[in-house]
Amino acid sequence: MARGGIPASPLPQRDGVDAVRLRMPQSGPWVTVRDHLVERIPLSPNQIDAMLAEGAFVGPDGMPVASDAPFIPRSVVWVHRDLPDEVPVPFEIEVLHQDERVVVVDKPPFLATTPRGEHIRETVLARLRVTLGLPRLAPAHRLDRLTSGVLLLTTEQRWRGAYQQVFATGGATKDYLACAPLPQQDLPAVVDVHLDKPHGQLQARVIPDRIPNSHTEIELVARDEPRGLGLYRLRPATGRTHQLRAHLAHLGIPICGDPLYPTIREVDSDDFTTPLGLVAKRLEFRDPVDGAPRVFESVRTPAPWLQGAPSTG
Repeated sequence: MARGGIPASPLPQRDGVDAVRLRMPQSGPWVTVRDHLVERIPLSPNQIDAMLAEGAFVGPDGMPVASDAPFIPRSVVWVHRDLPDEVPVPFEIEVLHQDERVVVVDKPPFLATTPRGEHIRETVLARLRVTLGLPRLAPAHRLDRLTSGVLLLTTEQRWRGAYQQVFATGGATKDYLACAPLPQQDLPAVVDVHLDKPHGQLQARVIPDRIPNSHTEIELVARDEPRGLGLYRLRPATGRTHQLRAHLAHLGIPICGDPLYPTIREVDSDDFTTPLGLVAKRLEFRDPVDGAPRVFESVRTPAPWLQGAPSTG
């Protein structure tokens, strides 16, 4: 069984990517499954008919759905989506640790954690499922596509819930390194603000008059006066989307190489020349299965700090 009691897909993965599960509505005017699929899927009726003819849609038993199969409320069909053309991300994933329960990697920048949107095969999850031969691999937490560093995944469904709970309940201590401009005034040691990221919006925004829901400790650990750059250690106590990037932008010291904060700028999909200056440097927690202390550390340093890249304005 998959998460939430959903049966596993009867279709094998393709390039490390799961098939899509389509559940029929509870009611509707459709006489056949085909009628519903034509209305639901943004393909032409001829394309749907061709997919049905070749057996692309299957039921929970793995048998192809017939073109005249009756519509049954709440029934399920599975199908592999057409994968978009993707620009290969020219960086390797370094495995820091692997055992029966977890795989810990040093994620490079520009590689998404899980398939989503236009990033499907070029993701940590899809790549590792293929290279490690672990089809049930799943992340216990996530890093932004542009953020690099320590990422933990579980090898099988039976371990997933326990490790995900470590992160969901704040049981993991996460330290990041960020390269950003030097502050013009003394920094607050802690940033406590309300962050909101509306659906469909690229940026998270700070809402001053609402109760704080995001918390980050900030420490300036190194200075490069000639370039006007600082190296910061960040320790988030919460995990809001884009939290660290939004917090530093809010302080007037946006992370170097950030295409979203403080302003949005377009970056070509094949441009890997400006990595985000943010690394998930260290991860520490007590193992939820055997109680052992776990500590993993990235070998990376924020690229702009090493490369001498100019700060984001």
